[in-house]
Amino acid sequence: MATRKAQGVLNEADVWDVVVVGAGNAAIAAAVSAGEHGAKRVLVCEKADRKNRGGNTFFSGGLFRFAFDRTEQLLEIAPEVKDLEGFLDGVETYPASAFQEDLLRVTGGRSDPELGKILIDNSFDTVRWMAKLGIKMEAAVTLGGVVVDGKIKWPKGTLLRAEHEGIGLSTSWFRIAGKKGIVIAYSTCAEALLRDKGGAVSGLSVRGPGGIKNIKARAVVLGAGGFEANQSWRAQYLGRPWDGAKVRGTRHNQGDGLRMAMEIGALPIGQWSGCHATPINAEAPAYGVSKLTDKTNRLSYPYGAMINRDGLRFVDEAENFWSFTYAKFGGIILNQPDSIAYQIYDQKTLHLLEKRYSTSEPIVADTLDALIDKLPVIRDVAKKTLREFNAAAGHGSFNPGVLDGMHTQGLALRKSNWAQKLDQGPYVCYPVTGGITFTFGGLKISEHAQVLDTGWRPIERLFCCGEMVGNIFHYNYPGGTGLVSGAVFGRIAGASAGKAAARI
Repeated sequence: MATRKAQGVLNEADVWDVVVVGAGNAAIAAAVSAGEHGAKRVLVCEKADRKNRGGNTFFSGGLFRFAFDRTEQLLEIAPEVKDLEGFLDGVETYPASAFQEDLLRVTGGRSDPELGKILIDNSFDTVRWMAKLGIKMEAAVTLGGVVVDGKIKWPKGTLLRAEHEGIGLSTSWFRIAGKKGIVIAYSTCAEALLRDKGGAVSGLSVRGPGGIKNIKARAVVLGAGGFEANQSWRAQYLGRPWDGAKVRGTRHNQGDGLRMAMEIGALPIGQWSGCHATPINAEAPAYGVSKLTDKTNRLSYPYGAMINRDGLRFVDEAENFWSFTYAKFGGIILNQPDSIAYQIYDQKTLHLLEKRYSTSEPIVADTLDALIDKLPVIRDVAKKTLREFNAAAGHGSFNPGVLDGMHTQGLALRKSNWAQKLDQGPYVCYPVTGGITFTFGGLKISEHAQVLDTGWRPIERLFCCGEMVGNIFHYNYPGGTGLVSGAVFGRIAGASAGKAAARI
């Protein structure tokens, strides 16, 4: 691909082989893949300026969930993990069947089986492709590993992440794009899709530093994210109190790509009333900020107890590992009184709290009653809740590396695992709210990532990837699947777009 300098002002006379809308993980994967499949001139339209580029990818933990049958396969992606003491000994394989079981379980069986199979079957090869391109991977020590008896125990499927997390992943993609000669147009917002007389997509109307331009393209890939930052759309599709939710990532994901596609007849599909939301620091800013990225997450709740403003527990904190519950617990917390909850821990489990907790100061007290007196809750109810919890807890043996079955007995709301008594002070509390990450509603695509219209027919020369793909996630989300899904369908969309452009 010919090398071209990134430019701020686009020329309407130029004809691009492939134009990609968006600049996150999925979009840049599509741009790179398009170049590998025949596209000589590839343009990426990034709504943000250069400083704020990268979409939600920049704010992610960089975690990848993928299927593999042999632990040695991990060395093809992250060779350095062999030097991490005990790493391979603590890893269990994660075959496609296990990935499929997890995806179907957390989505209530609603995930599109065809798209799910494409995602899972291509997950390992796609992450390996990324590594070969130069995206360095590392063991997700601070996200997934738990030390048990001096050894790290790794959860199935979520073992590796991009080096330096989302920042590293985003930076690597832009570096690769630059080497491939892909042009990035910053501060350039795509506003409408253009079509020829036959109905095929022929370009984009964009608004950028040079004003409004009509950009010609032989194929277009939409990778512009969901509508999680659009307060009006959240109110419309998700309902109250989602319109007031804090946004974990970029403020630029306003649903532009979805709107443009539906304006030309694209078929909306999936759970438009659903989203990925996670427990975050209650004092987090309204939108993601670069200095914090994903550090507002508060995901060690399985090892403590959570109460709401009424002083009541409201979920089984440990029905499964956090990676299978956090995407739905964020929404549950948001729907509690005043959209807030309180995570409470004692000294026995503080060492298990992930490092992101260090970005805020907890509320601390020597006794549980004194801790509750410091919280804006119904205090007599909260104290009764925790007394009853302690009386019911402790049945079984505690092991944070597995679903240990240590449970409560006699409570209306059970805690299923890691149910230790809260009995060793000083006690700490972290106030949390629900922060929205991305929305589940999207567009219907074919196995080639081509967008379908409301007549279930392909829209010629229009492709889609990333959060804009509908019908993969419902209700919940297995941690680490979003980035893999973005890369898998980005790679497919780019390949399809590149081939389509080469045929013209």
